[in-house]
Amino acid sequence: MKLWIGNIAPDTPDEEIRALVKKYAPDLECTNLQRVDGDGSRPAAMLEFADAPIGALEKVSMRLNRMYWKKRELLVQTIIR
Repeated sequence: MKLWIGNIAPDTPDEEIRALVKKYAPDLECTNLQRVDGDGSRPAAMLEFADAPIGALEKVSMRLNRMYWKKRELLVQTIIR
């Protein structure tokens, strides 16, 4: 399962993105983080999780979606593949 986080501040390191998710979902372990730059105005990241409990990604997605972080409103969605 994957978590897409958009509108991240451009200078945010991967470790800070992982730490943000870990803060609100300590039982989830991010196995891969891929940056999605687009046109550069609203950078995003796709985080992949292995063996995520049912409902865990949806719960953290609802918690983080529309949260203000680093002076930006995050846009968060879950992707099931």
